[in-house]
Amino acid sequence: MSTIGVIHYNWPGYDLEEFAQRASEIGYKSCELQIGDIWDEANDDGGRQAEAVRDMLAGYGIAVSAVAAGNDFIQADRSDFDAQIARYRRVCEIIPHTGTDIIRSDGGWNRGGLVAEDLWDGLMLEAFQRCAEFLETLNVRIALDNHGVSTNDGDWQLSLIERVGSTRLGVNLDTMNYRWFGHDLAKIDHFYEIIAPHTFHTHMKDGTGSRSDYKGAALGDGEIHLDKVLACLSQAGYDGAFTAEYEGPETADGIGYEKCHRWLAAHVG
Repeated sequence: MSTIGVIHYNWPGYDLEEFAQRASEIGYKSCELQIGDIWDEANDDGGRQAEAVRDMLAGYGIAVSAVAAGNDFIQADRSDFDAQIARYRRVCEIIPHTGTDIIRSDGGWNRGGLVAEDLWDGLMLEAFQRCAEFLETLNVRIALDNHGVSTNDGDWQLSLIERVGSTRLGVNLDTMNYRWFGHDLAKIDHFYEIIAPHTFHTHMKDGTGSRSDYKGAALGDGEIHLDKVLACLSQAGYDGAFTAEYEGPETADGIGYEKCHRWLAAHVG
């Protein structure tokens, strides 16, 4: 069942419970968390923190729609690559304690610029193939974000899904990130069409421009064809969270997120 949701991590000045209270006041019913919200990697508690966060959010009428894994599969060193796979499996064991089965995932970041770009695809393909081996056992799904520079192409995302061959690998459809990367609006509409049937989670985001010219905006105030997004998702039978992400200037007191909620309530509520 679809919900109107919101991300947690870019609410400046709010701790997690303050965020939950304010998001609930606005009317949000689900949220996406970061793995650090629910798990201390250095002091693994087996999911107890995740359950406490789940219960706290439930007290405000909010369910967890997804948790971002914080993974990075573009690694120059083979031991670091293998460690990322092992960590990812543990993340997939912890996240269901929040009540969601959706792991929002990156491909990789190539931090330090140590890996040649022509190697990125092979590394990410191997990583997600290896992860696919335990997705069924752990009863979780991967929502690969079109984020940063390594995964921000819908044709490539679809190719990866087809090559991995697991129905548990899909996407987190960020409506603005394709534009941020530099694709034109017609190409982005094409991406919505081919990616919608594989969408497990969304970031509903608006704005204008690319890279250094990018400016975030409340939903409906930018150049993104949000009506096209909704039409594609509806046709695909999407019933997950419509999760607002706001990167505009009105951050104080959640004003930008109030505007996003009003737009979502009018269009998908």
